Amino acid sequence: MDSMTPLSAVDKIVVGVDTHKYLHVAVALDSLGVRQGELTIASDTEGYRKLEQWAQSLGPVDTFGVEGTNSYGRGLTSYLQSHNHRVVEVSRPDRRARRLNGKSDPLDAESAARSVLAGTSQARAKTAAGHVEMIRAIKTTRDGARKARTAALTSLRNLLIGAPAALREELEPLTTHELIKRCASFRVAAIDSPSASTKYALRALARRHQFLTEEMLTQTTLLDTLTRTVAPTLREGYCIGVDSACELLAALGDNPQRVPSEAAFAKMCGAAPAPASSGMTTRHRLSRGGNRQANAALHRIVIVRMHHDERTRAYVAKRLAQGLSKKETVRCLKRYVAREIYARVMHDVVELKKAEVA
Repeated sequence: MDSMTPLSAVDKIVVGVDTHKYLHVAVALDSLGVRQGELTIASDTEGYRKLEQWAQSLGPVDTFGVEGTNSYGRGLTSYLQSHNHRVVEVSRPDRRARRLNGKSDPLDAESAARSVLAGTSQARAKTAAGHVEMIRAIKTTRDGARKARTAALTSLRNLLIGAPAALREELEPLTTHELIKRCASFRVAAIDSPSASTKYALRALARRHQFLTEEMLTQTTLLDTLTRTVAPTLREGYCIGVDSACELLAALGDNPQRVPSEAAFAKMCGAAPAPASSGMTTRHRLSRGGNRQANAALHRIVIVRMHHDERTRAYVAKRLAQGLSKKETVRCLKRYVAREIYARVMHDVVELKKAEVA
C-alpha cells in the first residue's frame, strides 16, 4: 500500500522496483531524490497496471528502474515497455551499502531508483518481444537437452563398469556411436537376472540418448533458420556459427540499439581492457566482467580463426613478434571481433527496418 503521498508538484518521477516471484516492491523519488511513495503489488497484470497508475498519479514518470529484468522482473518490464515507458535494468545494490544500511525490499527498491537518478544505471532493458527472444527460448531448451544427453551417456558408461563380465567385455571395445546403437537394440523378455536388468537399463539410457540427439538436431535446425532470418550478415561472418550467433544475439536482445556503441558492446562482452593504474604506473588488465556466454562465443570465434584464417594468423605472428603473449593477442583479437559483430548486427537491424517499411 501507499506509505506516503506527494507533498508538492514534481517535474519528474523515477520509480525503482525490487522484483520477486510473487510480489514487487516499488519506491518513487522526485528529481531531487525526495521519496514520494512506496507500493507493494502482486506480480501479475493487474499489479503491473496498479503500479503504472500509482506512479503516474505522483507526477510525470521519467524512468522505471527494475531489478531482474531477465528473471522475476521480465513480466513487469514487458508490460511497461508495451505502454511506452522507459525501463532501465538495475543491478543488485552494492554489498557495502547493504552492510551499512541494512537489507529490505523497500530499501532495495529505493536504491534502484537512486541508481537511475544518479545515472549509475543507464542500460535499457531488453524488449524480449521478437526473434531474439525466440532464439533464447529454443537455445535454453537445447542446452538442457545437451546436458541431459551427457548425463545419460555418463550413466550408461558407469553402469557398464559394474555390468556382468560377459556383457562388459562385449560392449567396452565399441565406440560411443556403436555402443549407443548396440544398447538401444537390446531385447529383454523378462527381468529375471542381473544381466537382464542391466540390459534393460542400458537400453533405456541408450534410447534416451538417441531421443535427445534427435531433439537437439531439430532445435539446431530451428536456431539456424532463426539466426539467418534476424541476422543474415552476422551469420556470413567467418567462423560465426549457430551457437556463437545465438549467444551474441541474446546478449544484445531484440533492441540492440540499446547498446550505444561497439565499445559498449565489447565492454558488455568482457572484451574491453579495464584500467588498473595507480600512482606513476599506467596499465590495463583483462576485464573479468560482462556477459560470460558472449565472451565465450568471441573466444571460440577467435580460436578457430587463429587456426584457419590467413589474416588472423598473420596478425598473431605480427603481435607475437612485437613481444605480446598469446593470451594478450587473443584479447586484442576478441576486441576486434566484437567490433566486427556489432557492425554486422547493426547493419542487419537497419536492413530489417527497411524491409518492414517496404
